[in-house]
This record gives sequence, C-alpha cells and structure tokens, in this order.
Amino acid sequence: LPLRRTRAPCSHILVRRRIVDPTTMSLTSFSLKKDDVDIRIIYTAGAAVVIPLSAKLIRSFFKRNVHTSYQNALTGSVSILNNQDSVLQRDGVNASIDGYEKLFDGARKEDGAITTDESIKTREKEYKTMVDSFYNLVTDFYEWGWGQSFHFAPRYVGETFFESIKRAEYFLAASAGFGKGDKVLDVGCGVGGPLRNIAQFTYASITGVTINEYQVKVGNKYCEQKGLSDTCQLVQGDFQKLKEKFEPETFDYAYAIEATCHSPNRVDCFSGVAHCLKKGGVFVGYEWIVLPERGYDKDNEDHVRVKEGIEVGNGLPTLATAADVVKALEDSGFEVVESYDANRNVHSEFEIPWYQTLKGTYDMNGFRMTRLGRICTHIMVTTLEFLRIAPKGTVKVSALLNATALDLVEGGENEIFTPSFYFKAIKK
Repeated sequence: LPLRRTRAPCSHILVRRRIVDPTTMSLTSFSLKKDDVDIRIIYTAGAAVVIPLSAKLIRSFFKRNVHTSYQNALTGSVSILNNQDSVLQRDGVNASIDGYEKLFDGARKEDGAITTDESIKTREKEYKTMVDSFYNLVTDFYEWGWGQSFHFAPRYVGETFFESIKRAEYFLAASAGFGKGDKVLDVGCGVGGPLRNIAQFTYASITGVTINEYQVKVGNKYCEQKGLSDTCQLVQGDFQKLKEKFEPETFDYAYAIEATCHSPNRVDCFSGVAHCLKKGGVFVGYEWIVLPERGYDKDNEDHVRVKEGIEVGNGLPTLATAADVVKALEDSGFEVVESYDANRNVHSEFEIPWYQTLKGTYDMNGFRMTRLGRICTHIMVTTLEFLRIAPKGTVKVSALLNATALDLVEGGENEIFTPSFYFKAIKK
C-alpha cells in the first residue's frame, strides 16, 4: 500500500498513516520513526485534556430531579460523588473513606475484631463523624442502585420491589394513625423518600431530621419539585440530641425506618423522640437486629463474620437484639404495645425474601440491584476513577457496599438478621 508522510509542525514526527485497501477493507500498520518524538505523547496529552472536559460536559446535563435523577446511566454515573449538590470536595472522598474504615479496623480480616468493647466504644464515641461520613459517601450510590427510600421491606409474590417499599411505609402511617394536618417527625430521614410518600398518602405535615447536610440539600430540593414544600421539610440535626433541636410536645407522631440502628445509645435517641411527642403520641418504626431467637449465636464465627460485615458496610456501632430495642423504648418513657419481625415469614411460599432484591432479577428495572449489576457498577466506577472522572476513593466505597450486600444476603438466608423489626410504642 502507498505510504504518505506527514510532518508535525513542531516535533518532526514521521507517521505512516493507516490507508484502507478497498478490496479487503484492511488497514496498514501504524508506525513511527524511532528517532522522533513518539506521537503517543501527543495522543496521551490530548486524552488528558479531552476526557475530563467530556466528563464535565456530560455531568452538566445531570439535573437533580425527584423523578429522573439517576435514570440516565451516562449522566448519573459520572455524577456519583461529584455533582452540584455535593458537600464533599472531590479530593476529600478518599480521605473520608479512609477515615471511615479506620473506625472498623480489622473488619473482614479477623472475625470478632470489631465486636470488642474497645472497638464498639470507639464507634459510639465517633458516631457523629462515622454516620455523617458514611452518608456523604453512600447516598449517591443508594439513589443510583436503590431509589430514594433507603430501606428494605417484606414483599409478597406478585408484588414489585417499589410496591413493597411503599406498602411498608404506608403500613407505619396506618398503624400509627397519621392523618391530614397531623405533625409528624421522621427520625433519620435520608433524602426523604418515605417522608414524601407518606405525606402524599396521609396529607400529614412531616419534618425529617438527618445528621447529613448533603441529604438535607437533596431532600428539600425533591420536596419542592413534588410540590410538598409547604408540608414537608428536612432539617439537619443529630437524633441523639433532639431535645436541643425541638421544643417539647412539638409532634403528634414519630416514625423511624431502619435509621436508629446508627444510634450509639438508643435510650438517648428514644428519650429525645419522647420529648418531641405530645402525651399519648405514637412512635412506630423498623429496626435492624440480629435474631438469637431464630439461631444467631454470638459464639459462632460465621455468624459474627456476617454481623460485622453488616456493621462495617452500614455505619453501625453494633447490631442490637429485639429485646435491646424494646427495653430501650421502655426506658425512654414509652409503652411498647406491639413488636415483631415483619420478615418473620421470609421463606414462606407466599413471600419474596427481603434480601432477594440484592440477588436481583435480570431485567431493566432490577439489574443495578443484582450482584452482576453491582459488579458492572464497580467496573464502571473503577474505569471512571482510573480516567480521573470519578474522585479518588469512589472504588473503595463501591467495594465496601458490594461486600456488605453479600453479608446481608447471607444473614437473611440463614435468618440470623432482619432489617424490619417492627415496633409500635406510645408515650406515657
């Protein structure tokens, strides 16, 4: 094939251009003169400029929207931990995940390492930093792969994942008796997915409290976009210090959905809820617990391994039991009128196990939640971090969540853990 020589203006680079043979549609080899500057340097330099600019352009199309935020895989993926609402600086992600993992030193390396009194007390002492850092890191991943309601739910055969999520939320509202005009407190509200669903279901006025500034920014934006700003709001605050945040008897009802498992001292947390409620006010919720009554054994290494995996991957000081939760409520001024594991029939022929979503179905709606979907997400963020599109440390966060998903599935399969211990308590 004929060769054409081209001289780069500044570098005296001699290039053999690829020429197409019209009979075979094949290309000639690409070669350079050894004594000249390698043209790959120019290509590399160009890529170093073009790729970040392209990512910035794509990211500019990411619009925080209550209906569509992470539906677009391209704009959503380049905006994880790096969007206009982020409170973590781009170069702060890696330091944040490193600091978080130090609170669980030894986890997944030595069974029992984070179940020692010293390890638990360290996390209890540093709970505020631990939980805030955790949600700075994982909120975008949760929205990307799960939605705006950061919780599990019992699920019937024939019921979709999102139908089960809403039903679990509506059940709390119906159980407590929320109604139009009632003032309700959401304890540990995340980005407010349940808050908005329950407000639309009951017409109650709901205030959500979360320790995380990023979740407040995102959640209030979503409330505005749903036309709920007059009845729903998220405020930043520590649910261990609700007495400092709200006046006595401010609310008629309160609920917590898989949130107070982050508490280093449930009596302090629940006492704060009691402070906020009027006399006779109802507090309902779901708690994460281990299940000794169904086989969890603190002396079983495999059980401890699963328990610790769940703790490190979810920012928990330590998992409690049902008896621990009930006693904490009673010690905080509540009468517990009802409590049970909402997943007690997890392996019934009429139910889909709550953890099945983590194993997932291979359709367009559930793929991101599946193990294969999480692997694909991990490969994607690894590539984006390598190209310096995603902040350094993003891969560590993805790996943390992937490992925890496996622990949650194992805990559910063996019925040694549930995320849905339901309680209903009335302020005395």
